Parts: sequence; structure tokens; C-alpha cells
Amino acid sequence: MSTASFFQKIRTYHELSEAAELTWTKLLRQKIYKKGAHFINEGQQARKVAFVIQGLFAQYYPAPNGDLIIKYFFPEGRLAASVSAMLSHSPSLFTITAIEDTTVWEYDFFEFKNLFAVHPDIAAFYISYIELHWIIEKEPLEVSFREDTAKTRYDEFLIKYPNLVKRLKKHHIAAYLGITPTQLSRIFFAGK
Repeated sequence: MSTASFFQKIRTYHELSEAAELTWTKLLRQKIYKKGAHFINEGQQARKVAFVIQGLFAQYYPAPNGDLIIKYFFPEGRLAASVSAMLSHSPSLFTITAIEDTTVWEYDFFEFKNLFAVHPDIAAFYISYIELHWIIEKEPLEVSFREDTAKTRYDEFLIKYPNLVKRLKKHHIAAYLGITPTQLSRIFFAGK
């Protein structure tokens, strides 16, 4: 499979030189994760980043009561990783699992970071990506989960992930919203 869609998405964050693309391409490995397979396990030393070509990953952790809390979904065109674990060289606090059969371009994060010294455009991509997804998008989401009602969070979910609703089971959406499937049903039917 061609890396064209991968670099097309990367260029939406920052333009890359042909030399940078060729160097980065050497790190890419295509891999398929069957539905239910883990990309990263909680407690694992994370090293990999995966660009989702087709399919869907969910990043989750167990709550003290045993319920799963979904922190993030990674559909097509997104990069999946346990970034904080890699940056801190600590075990991942999360598991990332394929909710569907998922095809990815996978690369080693630390080999990727070594490219920064030679290719400043790759470093600029990385900065743009982290700023958007770890600061600009993440902070309002954290505030929402502390202050908004479940109904408001559900409405925001529908705006953020309009194409995922049909691909997810009710318990996935509820786990993302921090509510039970029964509570989600009440919100859904109250809106009709």
C-alpha cells in the first residue's frame, strides 16, 4: 500500500521536503491489527506510533470499579500512540485496542525523533501536531468533562465524531462519555 495518504495527512500540519519524506518512509512498516488486538498494553514500555489507514483504535484504561474509560478514538487519518509514556520513558497508563480490523503505518517513535536533527521540517510537523492535539484540542475537552452535563458531552461527541457513531457500540460511546449505557439510552431517547 502506498504511503501517499500518510504524507498527504502529515502535510496538513507542516510541509515536508522530498528528502524528509524519503527518510521517514524508511521507518514505516505496514501492519494489520485484527479486531480486539492490542496495539499497546497498559504497563508496556511504548515505542510505536501508528497512522490509521483503515479501521479504528480506542485508547482506554480501567476505572477503580473495573469499568473501562475510553480516553480517545483513533479513526482513519489519525496517529495513535501512548505519547506521554514515550516522552517520560515510563510504562503506558493506557491500552490501545483495535475496535475494527485496522491497517496502519507503524514506526518507532525514538527513531523518528532522531530525524529532527537532520530534517527540521519533520520536527516542525511534530510540534504542530502536539500543539493541536495535546493542547488546543485537549484542554477544552478536559474542562468539558469536569463542568458539562452528560447530554452536553454527548452532543459534543456527535459534532467531533459524526462518522463514528454508526461504527461504535453503545458501550463504547458511554465509556468515552464517562456514563453507563443505560444513561446514554436515556439521553438518546430524551432527545427524540
